[in-house]
Amino acid sequence: MNAVIKPVSAALLGASFDMQAERARAAFANSKLSIIVPLYNEEGNVRPLLEATMPVMERLGLPFEVVLVNDGSQDQTKAILTEAANNDNRLKVIHLRQNAGQTAAMMAGFDHSTGDVVIPMDGDLQNDPVDIPALLGKLSEGYDVVSGWRKDRKDKMIVRKVPSWVANRMISWFSGVPLHDYGCTLKAYRRDVLEGVRLYGELHRFIPIFARWQGGRITELAVNHHPRRSGVTKYGLNRIIKVILDLMLVRFLTKYHAKPIYVFGYTAFVFFAVAFFAAIYALYLKVFEATSFIQTPLPLLVVLGFMTGMMCILLGLIAEVVVRTYFESQSRTHYIVGSTINC
Repeated sequence: MNAVIKPVSAALLGASFDMQAERARAAFANSKLSIIVPLYNEEGNVRPLLEATMPVMERLGLPFEVVLVNDGSQDQTKAILTEAANNDNRLKVIHLRQNAGQTAAMMAGFDHSTGDVVIPMDGDLQNDPVDIPALLGKLSEGYDVVSGWRKDRKDKMIVRKVPSWVANRMISWFSGVPLHDYGCTLKAYRRDVLEGVRLYGELHRFIPIFARWQGGRITELAVNHHPRRSGVTKYGLNRIIKVILDLMLVRFLTKYHAKPIYVFGYTAFVFFAVAFFAAIYALYLKVFEATSFIQTPLPLLVVLGFMTGMMCILLGLIAEVVVRTYFESQSRTHYIVGSTINC
């Protein structure tokens, strides 16, 4: 290997790994693998990550590349990645000029990868690269996406597990794609299922939904999960709110992006219905209760509040469409690459 990446004993991989690797080699003998790893302030995890990943990929015995995306880190992540890539041309390093978020970093990795199978994973060592052959084996059964499931998750209950459980149930119910763990970064995608997919905001977790709605076959596989060894998590309880907003956006983009009049028409119908029933109730109070219209401000407040909320949602949807039009019409990306190595 080199000074940066230390070899791992083959015995640690075990006989089970060899069986899974043999199955993966048979199914993807003529394919190249791209491992995508977004990183933000992970200086303590970069070297251990490479030390764990590279031996696994070498033992797997398939052509591969590891695409490491530095998402504008403020620590020594950039220097460590640059050193590693200079010593091993199988490592592609993309340095983003500023922090653009996990989704943008992952999209940068997709754009700069060349593999027939794309496998994103976290850079905090909580995902285990030893699971890669198992993901490939499942993919070989005819699936387009294999989603990792952190069945025995090693995270804090209140801050991470509870929000994740709620978010996963909501996404599964709303999308009709029942997966236990949308938040697990470790997944395996066939390249063709990613064609035409452009990710914005925090939509990376919804790729299986996009694939399913386009006719792709989706499944999941239980994978290992380890406690974070270094650094701090970038997620918290506000994740549930983000998931709700992202779900609304995904539904809009997939169902109504070509016919937005339906959305606005349904919304207008709601407004009309509210106005109608409010008028009926006001007349009822006037005729049967002898209550003047100006004596009942509460219905007005309810209507105004509801309308204001709906207007905000619609303006948000319009803004999302405008943003996509801006980027796509000019062939622009929503991230800025400062420099690359081995790309």
